[in-house]
Amino acid sequence: MKIVFMGTSSFAVPSLKALVENFQVVGVITQPDRPAHRGQKLTPSPVKKMALELGLCLYQPEKKSQIEETVLKLKPDCVVVVAYGRILTKEVLGIPPYGCINLHASLLPKYRGAAPIQRCLMAGEKLTGNTVMLMDEGMDTGDILRQESVPIDEEDNLLSLSEKLSTKGAKLLVSTLKDWFEGKIAPTPQDHQQATYAPPIWKEEYRICWKASAQSVKDRVRGLYPNCYAFLEEGERIKVLKVRVCQESGEPGELIHQRKFQVACGENSVEVLELINPKGKRVSGEDFLRGYQVKKLR
Repeated sequence: MKIVFMGTSSFAVPSLKALVENFQVVGVITQPDRPAHRGQKLTPSPVKKMALELGLCLYQPEKKSQIEETVLKLKPDCVVVVAYGRILTKEVLGIPPYGCINLHASLLPKYRGAAPIQRCLMAGEKLTGNTVMLMDEGMDTGDILRQESVPIDEEDNLLSLSEKLSTKGAKLLVSTLKDWFEGKIAPTPQDHQQATYAPPIWKEEYRICWKASAQSVKDRVRGLYPNCYAFLEEGERIKVLKVRVCQESGEPGELIHQRKFQVACGENSVEVLELINPKGKRVSGEDFLRGYQVKKLR
């Protein structure tokens, strides 16, 4: 079977490697290089780096029409999409005889959309998973081919859960494709009444609101790792990497203890265990308090 792979982020890399080991990947489509980091230097996607390392034919179309032209030229039996970041047109969806198949990091129809891993962690979920589905014109609305549940550990954050789901998802994708090509799977329509959504993260969501409950603060820190932040009273910014929930209460944002970096929330409090200080150094909460006088966060 000839496969065209579409992907962009690091989440897609294990799937690309697994497909190369099991099928004939005739081309890889990824998004154009984008400015990144402080210098805003054009940076290739993780999928581009891996495709070049594997010696695969690489394409970076800008326009929808160029995506269609590329797929038509490659004549794949199937298009596989993992974290590509663009919605495919009806024309592209209709090209491959075995359809366009997507690996999505949630148990659809729950958490349709761009940020399923972040949103499920922020919601305090205990269980998530991967879905392999047949794509249609909607956003993650296509028929399901196969699903696999993955438990969320108490200390999982965006990084650890993404790695777990991407590794397990690659294996699920390969086994599903093999059975799909052999006619062993009957697609199952989603129950649209049960659908929930995972929209992109807004930049305002990275700032911690201390009026929220301690558990909500912890789930936000986990789900948006490593980018949640708060301000010291003088206006300096810190990034909060890891917290634990404590039972003591106080005025939201105030430090409850001077030796432990324990901050009151709207309900209970959190102890900040790890953070990045205003100088950009990763430190423990206790070490941070040895160098900074903190009475309140905002």
